[in-house]
Amino acid sequence: METDTYLKDDMYEELAFTEMSAWLAKNHQRPSLINLITKGTQKTINQIIPEKVHQAITFAIENMIKGVLFGTKYITPKPLEGISLQSRELKVRKIIKFYKNTASAEGAITGAGGILMGIADFPAFLTIKMKMLFEISAAYGKDVKNFRERLFMLYVFKLAFSSQESRNDTIKIIEDWDQEIVNIPQSVEDFDWRAFQLEYRDYMDLAKLAQLIPIIGAGVGAVANYQLSGKLGDTALQSYRVRHFRWDL
Repeated sequence: METDTYLKDDMYEELAFTEMSAWLAKNHQRPSLINLITKGTQKTINQIIPEKVHQAITFAIENMIKGVLFGTKYITPKPLEGISLQSRELKVRKIIKFYKNTASAEGAITGAGGILMGIADFPAFLTIKMKMLFEISAAYGKDVKNFRERLFMLYVFKLAFSSQESRNDTIKIIEDWDQEIVNIPQSVEDFDWRAFQLEYRDYMDLAKLAQLIPIIGAGVGAVANYQLSGKLGDTALQSYRVRHFRWDL
């Protein structure tokens, strides 16, 4: 539902609820045969990779995400209060559009630079995606200084970039956030970073590997970053809708 036309609030909420319900049903689907085959292949490849490599990658991803998501480096936006869902989502769509374009430009620049610049894309693109989540969360009236809200963003990120099997588990946490919060890690150190990085890497590998290829890297980087940041933005929008409508679920 992308429109600049301002609807009556009750009509907008009905449309938003319908979209959210369809999105939830999609995330509850059982993994397809292709999903299972792909997941099995990736699992086999991961078993071949030496344990020290896994440990190094886990450490790198964990610390990059913690640095952006739980650090104090970035100014956290103030939560928007006292406005309708429609007004919030008009702002959210502008945020998503801005960061999609920013990520696309960043992907084109690093993609044009070959392998070395392509490697530099990883932390840069990660930072862009996390900053987008901060602004979306605040637009939905959430205090992003709160540890629980930052942890929720981490689960949104996981939901966007993981296999169907993992999404089936993660969407349940999103749906029952107020109840699940007592069962999930109360410290960022207790989060399962190993499983997180494996899902993230497996999802991103096919989309981003071609970015390292000379000549076509710029175009691939621009398109991949645009689509991936858009997917994260849409996942965040629907996830915060779930919390908005939680009394109806």
